[in-house]
Amino acid sequence: MGEIMQIRARGIRTTVAALAAVAGVAAVAVPAAATTPASATPRFLEPAELPPHPTSPWYAGPVTAGQPDPLPVCVGEALPSIATHRSYGTEFDTNAQQITVVERTAQRAKDFAALLRKDIAGCAKKLMEQDPDLTATQKSYGRLNVEEGAHVYGLHTASAWGSSDIGLFSVGRDGRTVTVVLWGQMGNFQHAQVADFKKTTVTAVNKLY
Repeated sequence: MGEIMQIRARGIRTTVAALAAVAGVAAVAVPAAATTPASATPRFLEPAELPPHPTSPWYAGPVTAGQPDPLPVCVGEALPSIATHRSYGTEFDTNAQQITVVERTAQRAKDFAALLRKDIAGCAKKLMEQDPDLTATQKSYGRLNVEEGAHVYGLHTASAWGSSDIGLFSVGRDGRTVTVVLWGQMGNFQHAQVADFKKTTVTAVNKLY
């Protein structure tokens, strides 16, 4: 199928190495006893667990230690070197990515999820400041009741030269582990597979451990 590509927002000039699809927010308090065993290794989504593409199967790259390269939009600058990621693609221009960070404590994971939420909340404004030819619009699709919580956002970007991309983002937490799921393709909010993406997010958080 060719090289699996990172989710990206076409034509956006930014200081971030690349633009990836968008969304995600939230995490709620977790009792101090709810910690992840040090020996546990979080699991990643399988291709069949992603929002179904109407004409193509999903393909997955390997689970890879470290930050994605290029960094995804909105959350990339906050990702630590201890991150682990996996990229997915279809035979068409639809891409996805999962990024997971295991912190030392549940409190550190909660703080990290809050940092991601802060970055996401200001992402559309930041993108337009970086590129005056870009229009970016965000939507919140609410909280999902899974483990310590997950939130889903949408981001649409349109350029003055005609490109239009839609992305979905989710940030979820299970104890001291935070996972981010991204999905993106050409289109607008009408093309966002929100219900399917919410199911994917619930699966991603539930199957971490």
